[in-house]
Amino acid sequence: MLAAGGVVGLRVLGHRYERTVTREDLLDADARRDRTDLDGALNYLLVGSDRRPGAAGDDQRSDTILVVHVPADTKRAYLVSFPRDLLVSIPPGANGYGGGSDKLNAAYEHGGGGETGVQLLSATLTRLTGLRFDGAALIDFAGLRQVIDLLGGVRMCVDTEVRSIHTGTLFSPGCQEMDGARALDYVRQRYDLPGGDYDRQRHQQQLLRAMLDRAGETNLRRDPVRLDRLIRAVGASLTVDTNGVPLEDLLLTLRDLPPDALTGVQVPSHPQTIDGTSYVVLDGGGNALFDAVRRARMPGWVQANPRWVTRL
Repeated sequence: MLAAGGVVGLRVLGHRYERTVTREDLLDADARRDRTDLDGALNYLLVGSDRRPGAAGDDQRSDTILVVHVPADTKRAYLVSFPRDLLVSIPPGANGYGGGSDKLNAAYEHGGGGETGVQLLSATLTRLTGLRFDGAALIDFAGLRQVIDLLGGVRMCVDTEVRSIHTGTLFSPGCQEMDGARALDYVRQRYDLPGGDYDRQRHQQQLLRAMLDRAGETNLRRDPVRLDRLIRAVGASLTVDTNGVPLEDLLLTLRDLPPDALTGVQVPSHPQTIDGTSYVVLDGGGNALFDAVRRARMPGWVQANPRWVTRL
């Protein structure tokens, strides 16, 4: 009876979520996996966008680019962060962009931002990695800030003192509670950090873990008003493409995935200046990572490459 009640509850939330979230075709046809079920390993593209008021489509930024790999047993998930400045070959876009070499996050801009921007970004990642995706989500940072606030904030551990280039806020070392604005400000910093953008990627992975931890600590089922507000905020901050799979089925599939089963992964790469422009260039180990994701052999790759792995 308890199990049945839990399933019904998830289905109710799924239906509620279906009516709240925006749906678009975020994946390019060549980047979309040709199936509409959840059997086998799953790969999802997550894109965090700074949708600034008044900005044109080609002036939007994709500050966060993550591929979430879930093995077939759904007992673990790997968060693979891609450097925004990674030098890649971007294919032609549907909006008239002719293609060429550029930074990875430029694919979103060249695609015009929004739906078409993610489509071109997904096509670029498929060309780079050989991966096809089971779905995608575009996350609006402004909406995500509200979600964190409705959760009551998150606990983040600052490892290196850094001052925000956006707000001037000084983040001192130590574990501390952060509201949505402060947490997002912190995880978007990369200048003056020892690892630069690699530290930023790690901090963003840690924020996802912190949000899952706080959601697990908060008994939202006993506060239906707060739960309703949270569901609406999540829906307002997301645009999703589930590749034809109902959201309630996806929730049921991933319901038993605990926060401590998340592993952060960074793409093996290094900074390099080319013709006066700073890029990040793929290391040989990057291709081995992409192969491990395609063949669902991530545990072996993680064990062999501890330098690029963060236990969240």
